Amino acid sequence: MAGIHFTEGAEKYLADLLSKQDSTGIGIRVFITQPGTPYAETCIAYCKPGEEKPEDRLMPLDSFNVWIDAVSEPFLEDALVDYATDRMGGQLTIKAPNAKVPMVNDDSPLNERINYLLQTEINPGLASHGGEVKLVDVVEGGVAILQFGGGCQGCGMVDVTLKEGIEKTLVARIPELTAVRDVTDHTVKENAYY
Repeated sequence: MAGIHFTEGAEKYLADLLSKQDSTGIGIRVFITQPGTPYAETCIAYCKPGEEKPEDRLMPLDSFNVWIDAVSEPFLEDALVDYATDRMGGQLTIKAPNAKVPMVNDDSPLNERINYLLQTEINPGLASHGGEVKLVDVVEGGVAILQFGGGCQGCGMVDVTLKEGIEKTLVARIPELTAVRDVTDHTVKENAYY
C-alpha cells in the first residue's frame, strides 16, 4: 500500500511511548493541518479507542494501530516517519514531501481552483485582521460570489479589499473568471429579497 511509511525505528519508538500511556488499545492518528498549502504541518497525535473519526483509514502496524485522516491522506503519499538517534538521544521525524503540494491543477473544477487560492493566498492575509472569505457560487458570466466573515464583515474597507486585492488575484490566476462580488453586494439583483 502506498502512502505513509513507518521505519522499524519509528514503530519501535512509538510503540514504547504508547506502552507508557494508561489506555489499552491506544494508537496514533496522523493528519495534516492546512494540507496542500505553504502552511501545511504534518502531525501525529495519540488516538485512544473511539477518538478516531469515522472516515479515518485504519493502517494496522505490528504493535499498534495508525489512523489516517481522510482529508490528509492524498497529501501523505510518500511520507516517511523515522526515528533518528543522535547525541541527545533521538527524535521522531516526519517527511511528507507532498504535504504542501496543491491537489488542484488547471483541469480541476473551477470552484476547487477558486477555493484553493482563497485558502492559500487570500485568507492568510485576511486572518491578520481576524477575517476570512469563502466562495458561495460562480454565476453566469464568470462572476465569483464571495462571502466575507469574521473581522471583514461590516468593515468599511471590504470593497477595496475585494476589488484591489481579491478580484485582481483571482481574475489574473483563473482565466474563466471575469469579476468578483460580495454576497451582500446590492447591485446583484437576481437573489435580492423583495
